[in-house]
Parts: sequence; C-alpha cells; structure tokens
Amino acid sequence: MMRSRLADAQLLDIDTKLKAGERLTFDDGVRLFESSDVLAVGWLANRERERRHGPRTYFNYNLRLEATNVCVASCLFCSFARLKVGDPGSYTMSLEEAWNKLEARANQPLTEVHIVNGLHPDLPFDYYTKLLSGFKRIRSDIHLKCFTAVEIAFFADLYGMSDEEVLRQLIVAGLDSLPGGGAEIFAERVRQKICHDKCGTERYLEIHRTAHRLGLPSNVTMLYGHIETVGERVDHMLRCRALQDETGGFQAFIPLAFHPDNNQMRKLPAPSATDTLMVHAVARLMLDNVPHVKAFWIATGVEVAQMALWFGADDLDGTVQEEKIYHMAGATTPETMTPAEISRLVLAAGRQPLERDTLYNIVNVPEPLATSGP
Repeated sequence: MMRSRLADAQLLDIDTKLKAGERLTFDDGVRLFESSDVLAVGWLANRERERRHGPRTYFNYNLRLEATNVCVASCLFCSFARLKVGDPGSYTMSLEEAWNKLEARANQPLTEVHIVNGLHPDLPFDYYTKLLSGFKRIRSDIHLKCFTAVEIAFFADLYGMSDEEVLRQLIVAGLDSLPGGGAEIFAERVRQKICHDKCGTERYLEIHRTAHRLGLPSNVTMLYGHIETVGERVDHMLRCRALQDETGGFQAFIPLAFHPDNNQMRKLPAPSATDTLMVHAVARLMLDNVPHVKAFWIATGVEVAQMALWFGADDLDGTVQEEKIYHMAGATTPETMTPAEISRLVLAAGRQPLERDTLYNIVNVPEPLATSGP
C-alpha cells in the first residue's frame, strides 16, 4: 500500500536510494519539498528516524537564558532585539542577576544552561567570561551551551581578537558547546534582505568548523517560512551536511519556524503545520550524517512538535524555562515545561521519552517507562 502511494507521489526512486543507503541530491530535496503528499514524505522520514533511534525521543532539563537583548544588528525577523541601551523594552542583566537564575534552581537537576544574547556594543569581554565562570562556580558539573557563531564573530570584531582566540578564552572560562542559532538561511540573496549586517554564511560555518576542531560540539539551525525558496532550504541543508562530513561536530539540526508578530516582517504569514512537518521530514532525509533532528516545541507549538516525532524528529529540546526570543515574536507556547509534562506529551504521541544531557547521554528514564517493563 505504501509502495503504491510512493509511486503515485513519484518518490519510488528516492525510496530506492534511501533503502540502498545512497545520498540524496539537491534535486531530490527539492522534489521532496514540492511533493503534494506530505504523508508519503513523512513516512520516508519516519523510517529513517526509526532506523536510527527507534521510538526513542530525547529531551533535557535545561535553562534558557538571554542575558541582554541590546543588539546592533537589525534583522527584519527579530522581535527580541533593541538597538541601544535605553530603548523601550531593552535590558541587560547584571552578572549577579544572571547567576541567580541558576542559584534559584538549586533544587532542580539541571544539566544545561543555554545562553543566547543580543550583540551588545558596550559590554566588556570579561562580562562573558565571568558569566561562564560564575555559573561553573555555582554548579561545576553544569554544561554551558552558550553564544551563537554570530556572537563569537561579533566578540572577535569588537574586542580585536580572532574567532579562535575568542573560543579558546571562552573554553577556559567554562564554555562546553555552541548553540546553533544565527544560521537563518545560508543563501546570500535572503541574508542580504533579512539580516545583512551580521555574520555571514562562510564565517558562521568557519566558526563551527573551528569550534569542532577545538573539541566543542554544536548544533545548527535553519529559519524557515519567510522569503526563502525550497531550493534555498535544500542548499542550507547540504552546506550543513558538507561541514558535518568534514568535522562530525554537529549534534542536531534544528528547524526554527519564522514568527511574524512584532517585527518588520509581520505582513508575512507564519509557516503552516504542514510546512513545519515537511521541513523536519526533508531535513531527516537530507542530513544523513547528523544524528538528531530537533522539533523545538517553543517554535513549532506543542501539538505540531508531537506530530513531528512521526516526521523525522527525535528530540524536543528541553524544559527551557525562560525563553524570550520566540515569545516576544508572538509565540503562544508555554515558557516552560517540566520533565513530567514533556514525558507525557511524548508518550501521548506514541513515543518513548528519554531525558538526556547535552551530549545525549541518558540521565533518566521517565517513571511511566521505568515501571512498565520491556
């Protein structure tokens, strides 16, 4: 029955390639995106997902922190940033305020602090090194996944260092890995229109290449659902795949849905649920060398994230707790979920929840599974 459906969708040759372990091409990726049968594409992606992970679905107990939203970049899609100190809605945490976010959660078995900031022109570099070392003093075993490649490039330019020097100093201060934000879409046509005044594609990729060489794993993202074409989406994925061939340092690919509220692209519609499912599915099929595809529930919405677990995604990020970037862009998702809540939604989707650390070591099997037997 599925073979007939794949034939009707003209995807049998792609099915044959996947069964043979052959790599999909740019044209294959475009055809997948242009298919009118999202369930057929999803079936292919789910088969690949289950070949790697079975029903397992990962999440972590993490804290998301944005220490400042002052940012000199003027990305059209951003609702979070404020161009200068004193603008309405702008803020910058003191080090003590930031550290208190972790100290106040002393009773939580957090494994990760995830930090992404605006590009603040006036803070000294030791604000960031002290920020990291302070978190390590509070909890020496906490994993610090901090500062996008865009931030690393900004630090290097602002403080007169090379990108590698910035990374090395941050590692000494406690940096353990890089988040994947700031990738947006790698196509120059799109970047010139929506984020022309920040770190470009080649530098973004080079910073991740350097991070991997220095022993820092990272993630990589893709902002979708705005003015990009399906070909530009596939090109983005292929550039990620090529760097992964070289370094093996990417842990997860994270599609990020464009949210139009409160920004300069508010006249555009948000991506549909179908589009979101298709992006996750095609990502799983194209990125044969990236271990995980993440459905970031803050961006997709909880219900669509559940569905994405059958369209190639095997990870839901984590508890998050204090996310601001998407909520300032109009996200109506909760700002936090407990491990028990995440486990329930994974189980309700017919999948197996597993709490991981940042490096995908399993730290907890949620109770409904621990007591139910094999």
